[in-house]
Amino acid sequence: MNPHAMTEQSPQHPFSSLTPDLMLDALESVGYRCNGGLLALNSYENRVWQIGIDDGPPVIAKFYRPERWTDGQIDEEHQFVKAMRDAELPVVAPMAIDGKPLFAHSGFRFSVYPRQAGRAPEFDDPHVLEWMGRLIARIHQVGERAAFVVREALDPETFGEDCVDWLAEHDTVPPELAAVWHGVAEQALEGVRYCYDRAGKVANLRLHGDCHAGNVLWSPGESGGPWFVDFDDSRTGPAIQDLWMLLSGDPEDMGRQFRHVLAGYEMFRDFDDRELHLIEALRTLRLIHHSTWLARRWEDPAFPAAFPWFATTRYWEERILELREQIARMQESALVLR
Repeated sequence: MNPHAMTEQSPQHPFSSLTPDLMLDALESVGYRCNGGLLALNSYENRVWQIGIDDGPPVIAKFYRPERWTDGQIDEEHQFVKAMRDAELPVVAPMAIDGKPLFAHSGFRFSVYPRQAGRAPEFDDPHVLEWMGRLIARIHQVGERAAFVVREALDPETFGEDCVDWLAEHDTVPPELAAVWHGVAEQALEGVRYCYDRAGKVANLRLHGDCHAGNVLWSPGESGGPWFVDFDDSRTGPAIQDLWMLLSGDPEDMGRQFRHVLAGYEMFRDFDDRELHLIEALRTLRLIHHSTWLARRWEDPAFPAAFPWFATTRYWEERILELREQIARMQESALVLR
């Protein structure tokens, strides 16, 4: 779908039939008595709502985007989160009802989660970074005990080459910028491959996959701390994928921050320094994948409303500059930590 050629959005998107009554009926179909209270939470890929319950605290209902994941892929995510919860890690896991955490109602699959209060973590605090390092290492200990079989991997092909090909096939980039953007994207992918070559063969394991500040809730109080939520993007990949999004600033800032992360991480799991070569490559893949994600979801009315700038020439001009900066960064030395 070319967002620049669209004049109006189709009302026939699958989520258009996900009405409040349907959501309440779905919860009641698995035994909850709802009081009618509904609060939409920040989610675009799926639809996530806080729903009031008559005889207990509110719950979080997650309605999965149709045709994104198979039942088997969702089951692998749930099994991974269950394994982490069994290891006493602070993860928000779906609640099992009659022994299962995935349900279906009126054509939608959904899961129910307990509500977890918390605020955004302060990644500029060394204490917080060390704490995050310790917990992510323990998540990775669980992640390497088994492997995903049907869930996708995060690699240069799936997050880079496939995305660039998709955008070209669907004429997504404005015609006046298409040749430039695709040329720069191909150069960026060469840089990604160069970084992977420098890193060599590194271990892959089950990951959170999208471990940024928005997917960590810091609970209040003396006994508080981080809770990891939303494993919807859990994939197989290198350990550094769950670590680099904790970092910000220039290379000196990121090096200082990562030393705190590493101090916590290596209390529980060794870190392979070769993976430092992948930080800018993974950032580049994320940038390319994000543009493709927006394009693929453009028929969902929630996306034009939330990301109106995507359908502008300026958006792609900025992405061209962004990728050129990444090409330069991928030629630089990796972070120096030791």
